[in-house]
Amino acid sequence: MLKIEEIQEMIRLIDESSIQEFDFEQDGTAVSIKKSGAIGKTATPVIQEQSNPTEIKAAENTPVPKKEVANPEAVPEESEQSEAEDLIEIISPMVGTFYKKPSPESDNFVAVGSKVDTDTVVCIVEAMKLFNEIEAEVTGEITEILVKDGELVEYGQPLFKVRSK
Repeated sequence: MLKIEEIQEMIRLIDESSIQEFDFEQDGTAVSIKKSGAIGKTATPVIQEQSNPTEIKAAENTPVPKKEVANPEAVPEESEQSEAEDLIEIISPMVGTFYKKPSPESDNFVAVGSKVDTDTVVCIVEAMKLFNEIEAEVTGEITEILVKDGELVEYGQPLFKVRSK
């Protein structure tokens, strides 16, 4: 079976290419990715195992987060601009259920004000009964948690805001 990271990489590569449709099969697992024709839309993966026909579909036409472009006519104050530039969003690499802690009786991985490094686990996203630890991939401080515990998240959805260091 393909690893989540391999599927994510396929989705990213297809999304960045001009390919509209992609089919792949390995060890009884088939992946079919069809890209919507509209700009700013993500690929829609369909994953099937031959032994157990389970189908997973990412939400179709989920917008990919894009960096905001400042209006050239509106000049923000320097402090607002530098503060916004320091904030980085940690986004969900997959569709699944967001969990703030490893188990119901445990403490949260992080909270507002927590310091994180690139390898700090910030949450878990459960997909198909697999609990995937999501790492910060940035060094800084958590300024905002954008998702509630147990909430469904989409591919590319912002989960946290981090002030980078």
